[in-house]
Amino acid sequence: MSDTAQQAKPSLSLSRRLFLGAIVWSLIVVVGGVIAMTAAYRTQTVRILQQELDSTLVTLPRALEILPDGRVVDIPERLPSDSRFQLPLSGRYWAMIAIQEDGSFGNDIRSQSVWDGPLPLPRGLADAALAQPGETQYGNTDGPNDERLRVSVRSITVPNRDNPILLMAAADRAVTDDGANQLRLILLVAMATLAGGTLLALWIGLRMALRPFDRVQAHIAEISEGLRARLDGDYPAEVVPLTDELNKLLDSNRKIVERSQTHVGNLAHALKTPLAVLRNEATGDTGLDDVVRRQTESMRANVEHYLKRAQAAARSEALGVRTEIAPVAAGLARLLNRLFESRNITVATEIAADRVARIEQQDLEEMLGNLMENACKWANSRVEVSCSRGQNGLMHIHIDDDGKGLAPEAREAALQRGVRLDETAPGTGLGLSIVADISEMNGGRLDLSESPLGGLRATITLRGQ
Repeated sequence: MSDTAQQAKPSLSLSRRLFLGAIVWSLIVVVGGVIAMTAAYRTQTVRILQQELDSTLVTLPRALEILPDGRVVDIPERLPSDSRFQLPLSGRYWAMIAIQEDGSFGNDIRSQSVWDGPLPLPRGLADAALAQPGETQYGNTDGPNDERLRVSVRSITVPNRDNPILLMAAADRAVTDDGANQLRLILLVAMATLAGGTLLALWIGLRMALRPFDRVQAHIAEISEGLRARLDGDYPAEVVPLTDELNKLLDSNRKIVERSQTHVGNLAHALKTPLAVLRNEATGDTGLDDVVRRQTESMRANVEHYLKRAQAAARSEALGVRTEIAPVAAGLARLLNRLFESRNITVATEIAADRVARIEQQDLEEMLGNLMENACKWANSRVEVSCSRGQNGLMHIHIDDDGKGLAPEAREAALQRGVRLDETAPGTGLGLSIVADISEMNGGRLDLSESPLGGLRATITLRGQ
């Protein structure tokens, strides 16, 4: 499995979590609020409509007369006076129905609005009213004009008649239903607008509240790039404990690096002095003197190699290191031009002033010094140092010479510690190995290839700014 596949998926940021939670809660409030308030409004309007129907039911018995033979007739002057009861299919209806011995509907007296069609009275609702005399039953049905009606039914008993009489009043629900639908739309628009404004205000508030963390992130990046040493700034009280702890960590890191460099320097002094004494004592021409000289030189070279690695490792752990490449390369070029003046070797640099590498200056000097000196040793007349910017901010420092170069199979061997491709040339064979180690410790690498000048190109790749 690749490293990318093994990496955990990044979790949602705090602001997105809060904002998504606010969106979910807003949806619940808007939908639930619209449903609840619309239902409450519909219930109240239906209750008012039922009260009007009940008023009609109260007036109907006063217009009722029972003849001695049990027949039911009406008293016209006492009938409900609402003009809508006189208008055919107006949506307002009433009826008084005589119930027969077998429970069927007998003759009825009805409003003119019902016309001559069937009464808008569900049989189930009538049976419920007959089962509970004196109690009003409510229900819904379709009217003569296919409108949706709210129906109110009550059964009563009257003198001179054994069977009950059903009183019915009905009204069109269109007004109440339309009002509820309009209210639902108004509430939906109003609450959605309110929720949208609230979410916008919350998003702006979150961005402003979390802005100090963006500043902390930017300042930490500046520390990593060497533009600042500590997190100093006007942070909110909630962020100050975090910045204080980070500053303590930076101070601790800096002290650890300083102690490591001190111990490495002390160890270098403690080892170099005895080795120098042994070498100075082996001044004779005997075989033992020759062995001591060669072994002490080998020990000195190895001590130098591993001490430089230790120093580079300690410096590579430091935060905020950055070094401008052009001044370092130019200073080394001036020195090497003087050293190799007798061979007419010209060392030229062409590096832009904005090229910066995230590495200690001492480590960069160590690497460039080794590579540029090697190039001068093998060059015919010219050494060039340049720098190009790669992807992801990487810096590629190229050291080219016009010498005879190296065969492809010899380039990999040249990077191994202690390997000298030409035993006649001075040196220990540790230079390229040290450069490769230091570049790797700083997150980079060393590559060897063919130079445009005809010789060898050594390329150091480092993290840039």
